[in-house]
Amino acid sequence: MKKWSLAFVLIISLLLAACGNKEEDSVIKVGIRSSELKTWEYIKEKAADKGIELELVNFNAQYDPNQALAEEEVEINAFQHLAYLNLFNENQKKDLQAIGSTIMAPIGLYSNQYKSLEEIPDGAQIAVPNDPSNWGRALMLLQEAGFLTVTDDFDGNGGADRIKDNPKNLEIVPVDGATTPRVMEDTAGAIINNGVAVEAGLLLKDALLHESKTAIPFVNVIVARSEDADNEKLKEIVKIYQSPETASFITETYNGNYIPIVLTEDEIKNWKEAYLSK
Repeated sequence: MKKWSLAFVLIISLLLAACGNKEEDSVIKVGIRSSELKTWEYIKEKAADKGIELELVNFNAQYDPNQALAEEEVEINAFQHLAYLNLFNENQKKDLQAIGSTIMAPIGLYSNQYKSLEEIPDGAQIAVPNDPSNWGRALMLLQEAGFLTVTDDFDGNGGADRIKDNPKNLEIVPVDGATTPRVMEDTAGAIINNGVAVEAGLLLKDALLHESKTAIPFVNVIVARSEDADNEKLKEIVKIYQSPETASFITETYNGNYIPIVLTEDEIKNWKEAYLSK
């Protein structure tokens, strides 16, 4: 009799454990950084209305959410632009895939001395972030301003050798990205990352020029492992993020500093062509 009782208890325990695992598997873990926490708390509420439970995993700067995704610690992440994702895949030999676009956090050209691009004189000093990715973004922005042109083989990474023509004879001054707001005092202008600008009390509307929707390589995306790219629940999360309601929430919450952007599958797939079209 005792053996039967023990067997019965064991079976019930296994069933309960199985139910618990099933419930745990139904939760979709999303790797994020704190800069978009408010947006994802909003997405989490909207997803719950559709029967999708999200768990937000907020990673600090010391841990790459791509690594967490590759190691199956999360199901998706949302913190990076397409160019960053490509660099991670190349360096780490991974195949993480963008399944939908989210926002752009545009870099901008800010100045304490001048009120318009036309006022910036020939030979002026322009400070840019000195890391390759943001240096490249800065050069593309200066090209959009008509100040210079990048080399024919430009791949998005910056450097003094990436400038083909410099008709205004600008002096490009690479500095640590975190110091760009401070060097505005000593230069004609500085190209400043979105997050750094906000911390310095600058709004996107204060920029003389900022990235537009045409800067496709720097549009942020929701990313999944390749085998999950067609998962219907994940597609539904993308749909929620790209809704007009979410776009309004983002614009109001972040004072217009983030620009909601919806890219087509072809634009995501062929994002590198944006470098060549500049």
